[in-house]
Amino acid sequence: MIDLHTHTLFSDGVLLPAELIRRCEAKGFRGLVITDHVDYSNIDMVIPNVAKACREIAAVSKIKVFVGAELTHVRPEHIKNMVKRARDLGACMVLVHGETITEPVLPGTNRAAIEAGADILVHPGLITEEDARLAKNNGVRLEISGRKGHAYANGHVAKMAKKAGTKLVFGSDSHTPDDLLDRSRAECIARGAGLEEKDIQEMFYEAASLVGL
Repeated sequence: MIDLHTHTLFSDGVLLPAELIRRCEAKGFRGLVITDHVDYSNIDMVIPNVAKACREIAAVSKIKVFVGAELTHVRPEHIKNMVKRARDLGACMVLVHGETITEPVLPGTNRAAIEAGADILVHPGLITEEDARLAKNNGVRLEISGRKGHAYANGHVAKMAKKAGTKLVFGSDSHTPDDLLDRSRAECIARGAGLEEKDIQEMFYEAASLVGL
């Protein structure tokens, strides 16, 4: 299992990076990306500090650990500059909090994230086929989410991705130990979204390729 979407207490998770990494290691994960929520207020603090923890722990850990970031409720007009800022600060992967149906994310966020070339648009809700096609053209992946609430739209996301030929990845969006999902559970969620076995295997292959595993 490679989890591309996890949180620590540097945002709204409950675990220190060291504990999150150890729990993933104990579950037999091959890798994970720590993607704490950031906006204008905390991006300069969160990414360098999580990166420091990742460097220290990864040197002796059994799994590969990477620092990322999830731009969350950032105004669409600012997303492009914030994606660049996150990468400049050392994020190897930049996620944008999409237009999930469970939160009041501003309309236009999905399109702004795609135009900015974010690595992954997470829980994009009722994404349009036009935006899914643009994501394909811009190399932006769409997420099948393991998170309660955000997962409500997984079936729609899978349908739009299949129509457009857009690459999918899976993310647990974990905030607590109980949120961490093994490969078997993640595959069940993907099947529930209507994905076929070939699509599921391609989804996990894409996750591995993103982190070089």
